[in-house]
Amino acid sequence: MSRKDYTFTSESVSEGHPDKVCDRISDAVLDAFLAEDELARVACETFATTNRVVIGGEVGLTDQDKLKDFMGRVPDIARACIRDIGYEQDKFHWNTCKVDNYLHEQSAHIAQGVTGERGEEGAGDQGIMFGYAVTETPELMPAPIHYSHAILRRLAEVRKSGAEPTLRPDAKSQLSLRYADGKPVEVTSIVLSTQHAEESQTSADIRAIVEPYIREVLPEGWITDATEWWVNPTGTFVIGGPDGDAGLTGRKIIVDTYGGAAPHGGGAFSGKDPTKVDRSAAYAARYLAKNVVAAGMAERCTIQLSYAIGVAKPLSIYANTEGTGQVSEAAIEKAIAQVMDLTPRGIREHLQLNKPIYQRTAAYGHFGRAPEADGGFSWERTDLAEALKKAV
Repeated sequence: MSRKDYTFTSESVSEGHPDKVCDRISDAVLDAFLAEDELARVACETFATTNRVVIGGEVGLTDQDKLKDFMGRVPDIARACIRDIGYEQDKFHWNTCKVDNYLHEQSAHIAQGVTGERGEEGAGDQGIMFGYAVTETPELMPAPIHYSHAILRRLAEVRKSGAEPTLRPDAKSQLSLRYADGKPVEVTSIVLSTQHAEESQTSADIRAIVEPYIREVLPEGWITDATEWWVNPTGTFVIGGPDGDAGLTGRKIIVDTYGGAAPHGGGAFSGKDPTKVDRSAAYAARYLAKNVVAAGMAERCTIQLSYAIGVAKPLSIYANTEGTGQVSEAAIEKAIAQVMDLTPRGIREHLQLNKPIYQRTAAYGHFGRAPEADGGFSWERTDLAEALKKAV
């Protein structure tokens, strides 16, 4: 039996966090390749530090003759990301930072494993992937990570609109929520660290700026007189972004998923095309878990999928409803196998993943977002719920 009364904490980081700058660039490169060729293979990693961005990894196009010309666009893609995020600091400026591009052709041996014999598409690597859903929020996401994201997304909006010119791109949030009878009822502590413009800004000054937006985002009644506030607890936060701390693609996997409320298989998402099951199967697992909960089969659900490189079908499907299920976990596992083709090709086609839809996922979470008309966040749809109920 799962616990009913406890306090749980999750954190988020803004689009200007050094690691998120790198995730954004890697996913922008991926989108550019997919816009050129929906069958492009991309594994792009980015490193950022003071006045420098380094991009590397493996890429491939159906027409490899186009690859060399395409490489020349990569530095401009990186600069456009940095500019949109808002970095114009002396030591990290979109127009003056040096961008080194070391992308190269995909390994023939990896390509061979993915393509497989007889043209059957195998998984791009071995691994385990998890998906999770819970009835704590309308988006079927854990509340601590969902609202940690929402706070930073709102602060980014008012920063970019000019409503709060003091704020700068780099920021972190952290929420501790008290649960009673298994439901979130109260914020016990709020931690918010945000980069700002002038060194003279005190923690109290920054709190006066951000508090109205935090209160606007959180459900009414969750902030009480007992809630602890920690806004810029170290004091001044002027030097931020990759100038303050180096960034790297794929270092915020718990921020990207469920804030620690569910297991994570270990693989990062950003910069990887959908033949990489680290990404596509994690999206499929979230899609399945969300539809199980949306179908009323459970109040919470974890789905695990496992793969081997070069092998198309998943090696295992596992479901756990943590004692909240209305049907058995074995029945859910059997239904999942019936209603969705979980080969890499099947996932890609079902969720329409071979589109340039990934740059938008790089900050504020890959899950809990509204499905978009062009196919973005397709894994957040609940269109499989009826099929699951019928299969059970």
